[in-house]
Amino acid sequence: VQLQASGGGLVQAGDSLRLSCAASGRAISSYIMGWFRQAPGKEREFVAAISWSRGMLLYAESLKGRFTISRDNAKNTVYLQMNSLKPEDTAVYYCAADRRSSVISSLNRSPSEYDYWGQGTQVTVSS
Repeated sequence: VQLQASGGGLVQAGDSLRLSCAASGRAISSYIMGWFRQAPGKEREFVAAISWSRGMLLYAESLKGRFTISRDNAKNTVYLQMNSLKPEDTAVYYCAADRRSSVISSLNRSPSEYDYWGQGTQVTVSS
């Protein structure tokens, strides 16, 4: 599975962005998909995850309400809608796929649960 993240850019505080993660190589409809981010000098941080059926969602508590994860299995694509962006949201955003888990859980907050990673897309929020 190859994951290609896109949609990042330079925006001002308060703006919105929608990131996309397109998968190729095989269908990801049965995989749990997640978004992580990593700011310079910091560890990779969990953002959100979504189950294959879209019925279960998991968010970082600090981001709940501003960020929304969704997926379109027919398009083999996962999205991250980010609203009311803040300078502290500046980071490289990565999408990832967990092919082993059948049910989303708190374990999906950990990068080690994911088997495939995209290359990342830079999001920069200016104040």
